[in-house]
Amino acid sequence: MARILTMRKALSEAFRQVMEEDPTVIMMGEDIAGGMGAPGEQDAWGGDLGITKGLIGRFGPERVLDTPISETAYLGAAVGAATAGLRPIAELMFVDFMGVCFDPLLNQAAKFRYMFGGKTKTPLVVRTQIGAGFRAGAQHSQCLYPLFAHIPGLKCVIPSTAYDAKGLMIASVRDDDPVIFFEHKVLYDSVSDEVPERPYSIPLGEANIVAEGDDVTVVALGRMVHFARTAARQLAEERISCEIIDPRTISPLDEDTILESVANTGRLVVVDEAYPRCGFAADIASIVAEKAFRDLKAPIRKVTPPHTPVPFAPELEDAWLPSPEKIAAAVRESVKA
Repeated sequence: MARILTMRKALSEAFRQVMEEDPTVIMMGEDIAGGMGAPGEQDAWGGDLGITKGLIGRFGPERVLDTPISETAYLGAAVGAATAGLRPIAELMFVDFMGVCFDPLLNQAAKFRYMFGGKTKTPLVVRTQIGAGFRAGAQHSQCLYPLFAHIPGLKCVIPSTAYDAKGLMIASVRDDDPVIFFEHKVLYDSVSDEVPERPYSIPLGEANIVAEGDDVTVVALGRMVHFARTAARQLAEERISCEIIDPRTISPLDEDTILESVANTGRLVVVDEAYPRCGFAADIASIVAEKAFRDLKAPIRKVTPPHTPVPFAPELEDAWLPSPEKIAAAVRESVKA
């Protein structure tokens, strides 16, 4: 009988398996075990949303390290550990906090392979939470992955399913370059699918064709993949067929799969939860406009939030986000053009 796991459980299983497989894999982060010597249960937290709970009991405090509340310190330590022979998985609670510790990634980890002519490697995974819809306010709800995709030398991974989360995490830990692994907090328990018990990896830079279709190509990431699927089911009743592509990684980016799909459908709608200016949607639109312009039968449509901070009020946050209805409207406009 097939096993069905949530993304939360799939990630936890991936951590356990890579740590069993390779003794050089360690984990670092704030409260990933239980609180830096505070009284009470040692394995009390497992990170702010409990993803790493249970690991310290299996691997001990030498490999599961609670850190002080100093992102600059422990991310710098993780970069150094990666260059010295370990494979750290460092947890940054929310991507919004990256502003206080960007230098070790921007100017060090991302540059080492280039600076030293390929003679060194930095096998580091920084996992962090993204996304609105959790009622967490403007400082805990952003999708800032375009900032990292802009930096040469950093690989950027955004899973949308439990299956992908496990396979992409294992591939990221085994990779010899620094990887930023973006986990949408709303998806931890809201999505579940069949996940093999054995360890497996999904190659970075290989898109997934979520659904095949002939009328419109819809490219989406993370939670937006599920919104796109909902929209596609609505549109199917109107006899509009959507091909949904989930890039899964945006650096490296599988351009070929996107371009081949647009060549088939002649239309493109890009759905992105990140801000619209200089974002992922703008990047995909630019690539298709440059490389597949003659294949287009209609203008490219982008479905993104407005260029404002994420609202805290639930009604405003829901209105701010892309939605299946907004995606379906963009697809209809493209088909009618």
